[in-house]
Amino acid sequence: MNNLFRSAARCLRSGSAVCVPRQTDGRSQWASVRLLCSAADLQKNLGEMVKKDKVVVFMKGTPAQPMCGFSNAVVQILRMHGVDNYAAYNVLEDQDLRQGVKDFSNWPTIPQVYFNGEFVGGCDILLQMHQNGDLVEELKKLGIRSAVLDAEKESK
Repeated sequence: MNNLFRSAARCLRSGSAVCVPRQTDGRSQWASVRLLCSAADLQKNLGEMVKKDKVVVFMKGTPAQPMCGFSNAVVQILRMHGVDNYAAYNVLEDQDLRQGVKDFSNWPTIPQVYFNGEFVGGCDILLQMHQNGDLVEELKKLGIRSAVLDAEKESK
């Protein structure tokens, strides 16, 4: 019976869509079943995900706990500009999402940043935009006033 509970807990921890019982050798066991969708469905879903919010980030980890330096850098750049309200998707939780977003953008690395449904780039692009001032302008187009402008006023 303990194995049954351990198996069920493992299914729940893995984030599986469904855990179902199955019979093997006369014993009931839990099996993780993922609800797979076609590649076309995934691409359609990604298109909807990136359009749902003004700023969307596909990253390793979460904004509260980035799991790689590049994802952390994107979070820090957005935070520096006062962008706290954005959608973030942890690609480490779903390998289909991780590969799907790379295919969707035709960009091989994570993190990936989207503004109003349009692919901006990864960490290197966002950092370059921050350094040359383009990020302030792009945020303005989204109706987001960059906190960097306020910090510049205070320092003068």
